[in-house]
Amino acid sequence: MQGSLDKFNKLVDALQELPTVGKKSATRLAYHMLMKDTFVGMKVSHAIEEALGCLRKCSSCGGMSEDELCFICCDESRDETLLCIVENAKDILLLEDNGLFSGKYFVLESLEELDFSGLQKAANNGVCEIVFALTPSIANDAIMLFIEDKLSDYDINYTRIAQGVPTGVSLENVDLLSLTRALEDRVKV
Repeated sequence: MQGSLDKFNKLVDALQELPTVGKKSATRLAYHMLMKDTFVGMKVSHAIEEALGCLRKCSSCGGMSEDELCFICCDESRDETLLCIVENAKDILLLEDNGLFSGKYFVLESLEELDFSGLQKAANNGVCEIVFALTPSIANDAIMLFIEDKLSDYDINYTRIAQGVPTGVSLENVDLLSLTRALEDRVKV
């Protein structure tokens, strides 16, 4: 019986490779796309094929783009004195959805792939402040110090996004690093 569903099982296995998708969710998605609403399955398949053929990294910031430069790097109304360093391209989407940042971005995929020429180009183009929007960790603290050291010849202010205790979360559910930072960075009320 199992052998007769090879193609279905291959789809379930492929869906399980996506982040946060377990076997139950993968089975539910595969069943829905193949048995309940085949139009959705075709739509998803076509969208994936088109995206794979068109999306690339922006040559300037490393974000997602369908062209050589992404829409943010092409936007002349953006504040070129502000540069936000993020861990990956999807972080840009999150920040842009909120509309809270008006500067440019730089994607830091990994320290091994870090392109200092891109950061130096941004520094030469008048960046006055670099905002680190990185996940709080000792490793990322080291990366921030490393970048600050490499760009020490430039007159740049370095900031990072606020860290600490999230709203509505009990202190017993907060990790020690976040709690420590919240105490160290406390503000007057």
